[in-house]
Formats: sequence, structure tokens, C-alpha cells
Amino acid sequence: MADRDWGNQTAITEFILLGFGDLPDLQILLFLLFQVIYMATVAGNTLIVVLVVTDQHLHTPMYFFLGNLSCLETCYTSTILPRLLASLLTGDKINSVSGCFTQLYFCGSLGCTECYLLAAMSYDRYLAICKPLHYSTLMNSRFCLQLAAGSWLNGFLAITIFVLFLSELIFCGPNEIDHFYCDPIPLMELSCSDTHQVILVDFIIACVFTLPPFLLTLTSYICIISTILRIPSTSGRQKAFSTCSSHLIVVTIFYGSIMIVYLLPKCDTLKDLKKVLSLCHTVLTPLINPLIYSLRNREVKEALCKAVRKCGFHNNVHVHLHNNVT
Repeated sequence: MADRDWGNQTAITEFILLGFGDLPDLQILLFLLFQVIYMATVAGNTLIVVLVVTDQHLHTPMYFFLGNLSCLETCYTSTILPRLLASLLTGDKINSVSGCFTQLYFCGSLGCTECYLLAAMSYDRYLAICKPLHYSTLMNSRFCLQLAAGSWLNGFLAITIFVLFLSELIFCGPNEIDHFYCDPIPLMELSCSDTHQVILVDFIIACVFTLPPFLLTLTSYICIISTILRIPSTSGRQKAFSTCSSHLIVVTIFYGSIMIVYLLPKCDTLKDLKKVLSLCHTVLTPLINPLIYSLRNREVKEALCKAVRKCGFHNNVHVHLHNNVT
């Protein structure tokens, strides 16, 4: 009955993303900052994808998943930053309802897919460290393709269900979203209709689709750490830990920032803090992922050295990169 009453009111056709409008004097500075971040993110992740595809030494399960992750990060940041940059440059904060739902769909799908890819990478490290004799048999190319395809499929399937329920909500005003992208929580708060069903669906989807990869990642690293601690030699422990340290850092940053954002209590005083923390997993994480994997990974550095040498750059550039590897 309530939905029928709301239907007599005028439904809104656009949302206003407030973004960082409360900082009018910093709009140009923020534009330049996010522009540099976006260019660096796309360049860094694209470089990793190219290295993984072209270098034979990187044709292993770990780097296959890393290539998928870098491709995902490029797409993920491209769903948020271009619209934010346009808003900062032109001051146009208006986003159509369909455009907002489209952004929400791709952000959510890619974020959920990242949970699965991180879980697949953690399982790969688990087999390499805890089951080394069976690693090549268990983690074969066919199984890698199945894990990657399943990650993308489950990520998009989960958000498709959620967005279908979310699209049934009625929005009749106000239409201001106090965020820099279309996040589902502030979006649901603007709805005139009952959101209990959507919240229930969101909870079920989280339990069915996103909780399992998180638990798999957590379990894998508990087993990995316990196995490493049982290695008698210090050099052996360091060598084993170095094979998964980069991924562990990425997992910690990704899940840590998301948990902080969504577990903070709902109050006006924390809105700005949540907005800043949201930058961690939507903007900064895609930027630092290639840095973490390239700076802490000898194989990636060596592949980069080969690529630089093939491109015919000056010898001193190659020597500098080679020194960093050794």
C-alpha cells in the first residue's frame, strides 16, 4: 500500500553526486591529483598484463591470476575516476538514474570478482607452500582457467541479482548522494519505498557469494603461516614467505579498507571519514597493487629488464633496473 502511495509522486530521473563539493578551493588540485593517480594506475596495471602475456617465465598460475587482477583493477578504477574527474573539472555533479545504476553494477561486480581472484591467488600460494609435490598436478592450466572464469562469472552474477532488486525501489526525492560514486548504501537511504527486502537480499548475497572467498583466503593463509613457522631454517622461512608476502599485503589492504568503511557506525560525523577511506579500496588499491607486485617480486623485475632491453633503451637504464633486481 505504501509503494502504491509513493507511485503517485514524481519519480526522480537523476542523482546529484556531491563528491568533494565541500572543498571548493581544492577542486583543481584534486583534479590534478586524481588525474595523475588514474594515469599511473592504468599504466602500471597495463604494464603488468603485457609482461605476463609476453614473458614466457611469467606463464605460471600465480602470474596468470596476477594478470587477471591487473586487468580487473584497470576496469575497476575506470568505472569511478573518469566520472569523478569530469565532475571536478566541469562542476557537473548530475548523474542519471540509469547511469548511477550502471556504475553501481560494474563497481560491485568488479569488487566481488576481486574477492574471488584474491581467493584463487591465496589457494595457489597454499598449494605451492603446503602441497609443493602435488602443486603442478593440482594447479594445472585447465584448473587455472576454471578458477579465473568462475571468479568473473560469480562476481557479475552476484551483483546482477542485487541490482535487479535495487532497481525496483522508488526514488522520489531528495536526490543528493553524499559520495563520489554511486554506492549502494547512500543510494538505498534515498529510496521512498521499503528497503527491507533489498537489505535482506544484500545480506544473503554477501553470505552466499562474498563470504566464502573471504573464508577461503583466511583459511589458506592460516595454513600457509603455520607451515612456514614449521620450517626449521631461517632462510627457508624467508624464502617461503617471500613467495606470498606481496599477495598478503594486497589482501590485507583490500579487506581492511572495506571492513573499516562498512563496519563504522552510521553517523554524520563519520561521513567524511568514510568517504576518505572509500578512496583506499576504490582508488588507491588499484594504484598500489602493481607497485607492490613489481617492487617486491624478482620475476616481475627481471621481465621488466628484458622488456626494457628489447625496446633498445640506453644501457644505464638497464643497469639501474638490473641492480634493483639483484
